[in-house]
Amino acid sequence: MLRQPFSVLVVIYNQNKQFLLLQRKDDPEFWQSVTGGIDRGEAPLATAYRELKEETGIDAHVLGLEIRSHDVINQYEIRPQWRHRYESSAKINSEHVFSICVPNDIAVKLCAEEHTDYIWLDQKDAANTAWSASNKKEILAL
Repeated sequence: MLRQPFSVLVVIYNQNKQFLLLQRKDDPEFWQSVTGGIDRGEAPLATAYRELKEETGIDAHVLGLEIRSHDVINQYEIRPQWRHRYESSAKINSEHVFSICVPNDIAVKLCAEEHTDYIWLDQKDAANTAWSASNKKEILAL
């Protein structure tokens, strides 16, 4: 099934104000926070919780952690090499922004199908390392 052009961005940071970035498997130069497409009929917040668990192994519900909505929707052009994943007319994606603060010692278990590595960085370095402009902006906004 082709994706709708609606997604979530979940910026993860810890109590020491270090930010988690994930390295994409399909583009090793692409470091990002948790992202993911919103399934049909799924609320953006539900997507944020689901994607956080799928991509990092962090189950916020079980840990009693709250994902916070920023009430921001970024729009950006879908990378041409990824457009085949979307409905045929989609060129612009709408990204709902969320964040979560996690304990400093939280375990991260990557989804090997999507990511090859992860790193915790201070705010400035995380913003400089994140590939997308919207991801950089949201890291700096926290």
